[in-house]
Amino acid sequence: MALFGLSLWGAQSAAWLYVIAGLLGVLVLVGLYDLLQTRHTLLRNFPLLGRLRGVAAQLRPFFRSYIVESQTEGRPFNHEERAMVYNRARNASSVEPFGSHLDIKAPPYEWLAHSITASHPTETDPRIHVGAPGTAKPYSASVLNISAMSFGSLGAHAIEALNRGAAKGGFYHDSGEGGVSRYHKAGGGDLVWELGSGYFGCRAKDGGFDPVQFEETATLDQVKMIEIKLSQGAKPGHGGVLPGAKVTPEIAEARGIPIGQTCYSPPHHTAFDSPKGLLSFVDQLRELSGGKPVGFKLCIGNRWEFLAICKAMVETGQRADFIVIDGAEGGTGAAPAEFLDHVGTPLRQGLVFARNALVGCGLKDEIKLAASGKQLSAFNMAASLALGAEWINSARGFMFALGCVQSLKCHKNTCPTGIATSDLGRQRGLVVPDKADYVYHFHKNTVAALMEVVGAAGCQHPSELAPHHIIHRVTEDEALPAHLAYELVARGELLEAAENTGLAEVWAMAQADSFAPA
Repeated sequence: MALFGLSLWGAQSAAWLYVIAGLLGVLVLVGLYDLLQTRHTLLRNFPLLGRLRGVAAQLRPFFRSYIVESQTEGRPFNHEERAMVYNRARNASSVEPFGSHLDIKAPPYEWLAHSITASHPTETDPRIHVGAPGTAKPYSASVLNISAMSFGSLGAHAIEALNRGAAKGGFYHDSGEGGVSRYHKAGGGDLVWELGSGYFGCRAKDGGFDPVQFEETATLDQVKMIEIKLSQGAKPGHGGVLPGAKVTPEIAEARGIPIGQTCYSPPHHTAFDSPKGLLSFVDQLRELSGGKPVGFKLCIGNRWEFLAICKAMVETGQRADFIVIDGAEGGTGAAPAEFLDHVGTPLRQGLVFARNALVGCGLKDEIKLAASGKQLSAFNMAASLALGAEWINSARGFMFALGCVQSLKCHKNTCPTGIATSDLGRQRGLVVPDKADYVYHFHKNTVAALMEVVGAAGCQHPSELAPHHIIHRVTEDEALPAHLAYELVARGELLEAAENTGLAEVWAMAQADSFAPA
């Protein structure tokens, strides 16, 4: 027996020796490769050890997010913001203990001016009527909706879960510029079809707009509104290239492009080239869709261009039904760092400017304004609503509801949660019925939180929120109501006395027949 035990021990020891020898052999080969390769100086000077830097770089975001960062330090979204969404999506309590983590003494901190006569609004699902006068099929929109995310940027399971959640909660799902895919249709939820410069889903062979294809999809009952994307917050003024390798049969079906062929999206539209041309395109899409609301989305850039559109609406009597202002802080996919950090106007400044332009031209009562860009909490939403928006669109908020962990792998097709990837193996982890419920719960609980904030201000409906409800800290010692902190233009003032406003110079530059400055 003892001899058998010794022989068994010897066999096991020999096996371990072979394993160790094999590992050492692999390390030696890797070290030799590092020593001889010429691309990486660090690996050439420090074989094997230099690879630890690569491992550390890969793990750095996770260690920072879960160990190093405080509740409010993380970017683009901090731990407190993400936890709030996760809790609301899971129908759990999102209350916080022991006080605020924010520095309330430093600008740009803001707060809501609550009322002594605060109330509990009876309405639980506030709606917004969208449709300029004469629009045949106006739409009743929720105060919170899913912002534009294309099939391709997000995987099939994520798109379907979003749409099923939207159907359950009675809010809309923006298709993104990649066309209306089979997965957008799968849940039966309301859709807003976004048209970018690539005209995906209604794209002619020359890359232009095809009205016949457009009409086929736009008249579907599930499509409630049409949104022309002039620019997006993540990369305004930047076109796109979809490599042929990524144009799968499903992508080709949704976008109306050949399978396996590289596709280019120009940085500007080809269906129009002037403010009046844009309005004529809006009218064309409205007619082809059977009278559905048509609007446009943009990140504010040259201010005279937006004012030129307003001038064109005043001169022609033509109207967009709605306008979505996307902040430069928006974006769910990938973009060049320069565009992410330094191109485009942040949401607050863009929203206030658009509000001033529409109010100053007497158009605000007819044209609805929406806001998109890092809108997660009820206060973020309330502040935007008080400063001119009628409803809020959120993209990354609903991604967090699906289970996004902000791994920052959106552009690598290696999203660990199966959301921003076409990898079927990774998508397998995203169970559509469960995540659809999370989407529904996040919307329901966030709107409920918004109504509590609305009630605290003494209002019954989000539309009653006004600039004076938001207090903005200008310096450590001074705080002003938003109607004083921002130069708000009075109704019709641009038409009657533009010289008295801060927009006088750019108003003079705007011309209804051209996007070029006068």
